[in-house]
Amino acid sequence: MADNLAAHPPATQLAEPFDGVPVPQRYWAILSIALGLTLAVLDGAIANVALPTIARDVNASPSDSIWVVNAYQLTVTISLLPFASAGEIFGYRRVYRWGLAVFTLASLGCALSDSLLSLTLARIIQGFGAAGIMSVNGALVRFIYPRRFVGRGLALNATVGSISAAVGPTVAAAILSVANWPWLFAVNLPIGSAALLVAWRALPLTPRARTRFDLPSALLSAVSIGMLITAIDGFGHGERAEIVITELVVATVIGLWLIGRQLTRTSPLLPIDLMRIPLFALSVATSICGFMAQGMAMVSLPFLLENTLGRNEVQTGLLMTPWPLTVAAIAPLAGRLADRYKVGILSGTGLAVFCGGLALLSTLPRHPSGVDIVWRMMVCGLGFGFFNTPNNRAIITSAPRSRTGGASGMQATARLLGQTTGAAVVALVFGVVATHGPLVTLLVSSAVAGVAAGVSFLRMVEGGGPAG
Repeated sequence: MADNLAAHPPATQLAEPFDGVPVPQRYWAILSIALGLTLAVLDGAIANVALPTIARDVNASPSDSIWVVNAYQLTVTISLLPFASAGEIFGYRRVYRWGLAVFTLASLGCALSDSLLSLTLARIIQGFGAAGIMSVNGALVRFIYPRRFVGRGLALNATVGSISAAVGPTVAAAILSVANWPWLFAVNLPIGSAALLVAWRALPLTPRARTRFDLPSALLSAVSIGMLITAIDGFGHGERAEIVITELVVATVIGLWLIGRQLTRTSPLLPIDLMRIPLFALSVATSICGFMAQGMAMVSLPFLLENTLGRNEVQTGLLMTPWPLTVAAIAPLAGRLADRYKVGILSGTGLAVFCGGLALLSTLPRHPSGVDIVWRMMVCGLGFGFFNTPNNRAIITSAPRSRTGGASGMQATARLLGQTTGAAVVALVFGVVATHGPLVTLLVSSAVAGVAAGVSFLRMVEGGGPAG
């Protein structure tokens, strides 16, 4: 933590070439990134599986126990942009190290919790740590890899994230079969400690901006995004209209206040300066739409497989696994192609395939075989894999190097905003179309993926080619 300003040249000196770190430091650095991402993604997945057990052990109702998940996710979402801005000012590796340390210590707090309140508070702290990890993840990759290989580095992130999401339920089930739920969090201690040790030695120094951290803007951002997410979720779950409208009004007023404050700053916490870059803006819009479609599908598919097609929980988990595994398998190829070809055509084609895969899932026969379901899941994974890595690369590299932190934070925020909106739309559709809710949702998600493909193809006009 003893980095000083001399060790971090200011952002104004970025004209000097910074083209990655040498091997083997590069491998150790990306190992630390992979371990941190695994912790953040895996922890979100395994907590869902353990909710019924946690609720029983801490004498909480099922509805109250959901805060174990919601507190973590909401904290991550509202913290991404402030931590990304902190990365530009204090150094990306410093924010990443602190994120790892906080996440690991909070995992110990989760494991030692004996009530819903203490567990929820520990999960909030853990969420801040996860935000520190994820907010600067993409920014660090840009400085770890040479410019011509940035797509490959981001592809590795996509592979790690997909595998972690796929094995999360399996890991949780395996741990719960031999130990009680606190061990779901205790296993983070050795992994987090190892990641922190590697990060301490291998992550590169990066240039720092000569600006102060804008605490008022950080608070305004957290409140506006938090209220927006709460309003979207409340709308989907049938909350009273006056409450949802009030939340939206508060989010809008504070958001406009935040935007007005950011217009006077050269490195704004809310990256409105980057939204003036057409490629960046279109890539963020594509990300929100693409992850909205994914969120809708991932929430509705278990209901389709279990309630409509009669599969049990284990079969449902196995039948959904081909999707993320296909994303993981295709990500390295997508990353290599992203370093050579335009993002508009790669992501647009991937989203078109994704759109077709979702439509195919909505037209499953009444009594499909496992093969009928699996190959459709693989089509979705193939399309999503070709969309995700090139699009992430475009978001990160379309920004000036001095604003990589803002781009990285916006990338993660767009993903979570899309997934949250998608989940809310599922709840809304299920409330309106009770009998055929999953099938209708898949059709809507297919349409949203089609819109995302159209937005992606617009980038061909903007000249969205590989960049460093």
